[in-house]
Amino acid sequence: MPESLFTQGLEIDGYALSRAHGSSGFYLRVGKQCVDLVTSACGIVLASPILVACACAIKLGSSGPILFRQQRVGLGGKLFSVLKFRSMRVGSERDRLKITVAGDPRVTAVGKWLRKTKLDELPQLFNVLCGDMSLIGPRPEVPEYVRDYDQAQRLVLQVKPGITGPSSLEFIDEEELLRGASDPQHFYRTRILPRKIELDLQYCQRASFSSDCGIVFRTLWRLLAVRRLFTSL
Repeated sequence: MPESLFTQGLEIDGYALSRAHGSSGFYLRVGKQCVDLVTSACGIVLASPILVACACAIKLGSSGPILFRQQRVGLGGKLFSVLKFRSMRVGSERDRLKITVAGDPRVTAVGKWLRKTKLDELPQLFNVLCGDMSLIGPRPEVPEYVRDYDQAQRLVLQVKPGITGPSSLEFIDEEELLRGASDPQHFYRTRILPRKIELDLQYCQRASFSSDCGIVFRTLWRLLAVRRLFTSL
């Protein structure tokens, strides 16, 4: 049985994950998974030159592995390792701070560029191909945060986590928001995370092919805007 928060005794007595509204539809039952498999496979092939270039930049920029793996909570509470290009110094994962603030000294020079352009997220296409993630869905959180979810918030675990989604779009500049907080960890837990969960729960209730297409186009538009701003600096 896959390791999960539920097998670790964190389930709520008498509580079971309910299915999202409209989840009996063909798209959510079959279509979404097919789109994920085809798109992630094609994306890996098309993005392979970028993947190789990023990997080379990381190896030349600092010592350590190319990929960073972190345990996250997925569908039904299942734990999996999310993949990212390493953007921090080796050993930073042992720090208690699970979030990153703009100007974080743990971030390498190459990592700063990867995070700004969101290219550090590209390896998650392999997570999608393996079935742990979807292209569109709630962003997966670390177990430390999910343990504090209430019953209503845990409903977000009924949908496979995604590379992008409504909460990812609203908080695309999250690191800048955290920069101005006196206690970034507390600010994230009390202000940002509840809003993310609210947006993701709305997605779980309304997910459809058309809404997913809209999120894809909005994500591409925002990323293009970020890159234009970055190159103008």
